[in-house]
Amino acid sequence: MTVMTKPQETTLTGRLPKVRGRYRENARLAGVTWFRVGGPAEVVFRPADVEDLSYFLHHKPADVPVMVIGVGSNLLVRDGGVPGVVVRLGRAFADIAIEGRNIDCGAACLDLNVAATAKNMGLAGLEFLCGVPGTIGGALRMNAGAYGRETKDILIEAKALDPLGQIHVLKGGELGMSYRKSALPCDWIFVQARLRGEPGDPEVIARRMTEIQAARGGSQPVRSRTGGSTFKNPPGHKAWELIDKAGCRGLRRGAAMVSEQHCNFLINTGGATAADLEFLGEEVRSRVFQASGIRLEWEIRRIGLPSVPRDWGGAL
Repeated sequence: MTVMTKPQETTLTGRLPKVRGRYRENARLAGVTWFRVGGPAEVVFRPADVEDLSYFLHHKPADVPVMVIGVGSNLLVRDGGVPGVVVRLGRAFADIAIEGRNIDCGAACLDLNVAATAKNMGLAGLEFLCGVPGTIGGALRMNAGAYGRETKDILIEAKALDPLGQIHVLKGGELGMSYRKSALPCDWIFVQARLRGEPGDPEVIARRMTEIQAARGGSQPVRSRTGGSTFKNPPGHKAWELIDKAGCRGLRRGAAMVSEQHCNFLINTGGATAADLEFLGEEVRSRVFQASGIRLEWEIRRIGLPSVPRDWGGAL
């Protein structure tokens, strides 16, 4: 008698190219994001260097989606997790080099570290980066800004990989940067930036950075599980004022709450799900529209699936 057996299911990792970096299946993402919520990634890939990432992109199956995340400071991963491959850039993408007024920094560099390095070298103009949580890659993607300056103001050029792994060097003006966005296709991956500073007194620069950090700590819930500014400021308006006038300060959905300190911030007070946070954000958008006729646009990046996959759930 012949016994029919079900063929063994092939994992996604088995379909991916051999790389020098590391794959991790069913990788938990909740511990990566500042909200501390969300489901796992089907696969997390940590490339060894730019060449390794280029090789991966060029040889991966065309039907496998790829997404990049940084330190998760302005990110909401939905409870169902992220299908395909999530790329996380490591130490090989975190070098900082100074040449004259130019600062070359990898996409994985923390914005704060770049600001501090520039200060130590007597380069001014990058102080605002100490008030921007996240990495240079994220700053390039969304033209991050704070306290009167934006990434486009200091950007000379950026290096990025297209979906086929080709390396491109793009001048700052070619990125089409505007308020909290760049025109580079979302499937391109930033790997490096060249920024420009101006000669300055390190002590004066340090005082400005201290002022920025004090202002941020005094006005934002920086010690809470949050994701930074939730909504973009509509033209001619401040999002937090619209939210406040709509009566949303302190509004709750389960363990998700609109911050009392700064109502353009959502907070996980403990035990919230990604669905709680996203639902609360949509409730805020609805109330603001009813009160003002203005539709707020999400600034927080939301990724993944809303429901929990049946067989996911490893650890990062």
